[in-house]
Amino acid sequence: MIVATTIMSIAVVGMLSGLAASTRNAARLRDYDRVAQLARLQMNDLLTDSRFRGTVSLSGTWNPSITGGLEAGWQVRTEDFAQSPPAHKPMPGEMVLDRVVLNVWWMSGGNRRTFTMETIRRRVVAATDAGQ
Repeated sequence: MIVATTIMSIAVVGMLSGLAASTRNAARLRDYDRVAQLARLQMNDLLTDSRFRGTVSLSGTWNPSITGGLEAGWQVRTEDFAQSPPAHKPMPGEMVLDRVVLNVWWMSGGNRRTFTMETIRRRVVAATDAGQ
């Protein structure tokens, strides 16, 4: 009976440690999914914002009430993408491509986690952009 109890205790301890590891992994994935969704929303906002033109760098943080208590933020950088020829300055009405790079960060267990989203967007050069 003592041997059976010992074997059963070892099995229960092993199962509990496996359960604890699974719970940590599930929490890490939940945080990643939450931040990834916020990043997609932020990228959509940036791509549709007509004030966000040319070479720009912006950053911000999300309210912990929408991140589930996580400390999280973002930084975006845009730049011209492959103009042809390189010395050509786009004129108002011309179509240009911008490279948009969104870096997202969040704190998880005292560690800073990050990932990057990148896209190319097409825009028409406005008369106000000609001076850039």
